[in-house]
Amino acid sequence: MTYENVIIEPVLSEKTNRMREEGKYVFKVNLSATKIQVKEAVRRLFNVHPVSCTMMVVGGKPKRLRYRSGRTSTWKKAIVRLEKGEKISLFEGV
Repeated sequence: MTYENVIIEPVLSEKTNRMREEGKYVFKVNLSATKIQVKEAVRRLFNVHPVSCTMMVVGGKPKRLRYRSGRTSTWKKAIVRLEKGEKISLFEGV
């Protein structure tokens, strides 16, 4: 699996914006990715030094659309903590 396939997209919300101030960045990652693969992908793609990675599987939610029931997809979320003082410039708008 290449580094571009490990990280799918960043998760942007009010809560993740507050977490970025603490040096924690949240990403939607491939369901088969491991912590080591995510840390290495962040290190290579953004030229930063990740300290830790916490991962969780977010279950799909039930949805209804015009009398049809269904579910959203299950996805995996990774919270990556960087060394003190480091930032990912892509998120900072620089």
